[in-house]
Amino acid sequence: MTDDAARAPRPRRISDRMIAGIEWLAAIFVGLVALNIFVAVVLRKFFNASIPDSYDFGRMLLGILIFWGIAATSYRGGHITVDLLWGACGPRMKRAIDVFATLVLLIVVAVQTATLFDKVRGTYQDHVLTYDLNIPVWPFYAVAWLGDISAVLLIAIRTWRLIFHPELLDDETPDQRLSD
Repeated sequence: MTDDAARAPRPRRISDRMIAGIEWLAAIFVGLVALNIFVAVVLRKFFNASIPDSYDFGRMLLGILIFWGIAATSYRGGHITVDLLWGACGPRMKRAIDVFATLVLLIVVAVQTATLFDKVRGTYQDHVLTYDLNIPVWPFYAVAWLGDISAVLLIAIRTWRLIFHPELLDDETPDQRLSD
């Protein structure tokens, strides 16, 4: 097989499109948080005005961003890792460590998702509202919870692929892709 054939893109699966969509949603939330901060600062600095509930929106958008960010980084395996032991192991042991670590992450994020659902339900039942505009808070929490569900789904896909189809994983960092 030639290098060009080895680098030829594989057909995109439904799960690959879903992963890309979740990553794009996380990026959109980064933009929304930045836009909220930028507009609030400009209005305050130059016009002595403020966006009603900008603090509440910023806080809730940041929470949404965190949970969707967890989803985006969980599948790629590109988040911060400590791999002193992993680096000293052979390929089979590395894969076993990867599978174990991903299963632990799956369990932790699944429990986190269940507890976040309790928070969504609680804010809905307690009719929690924003300070200025009295907008219900629970929809923002629900969007964050959907990010957490996405994280569980992506971690499950990653676990499946680690165990049964490791060739489908794309764990290269952007630096590794640039060096090729």
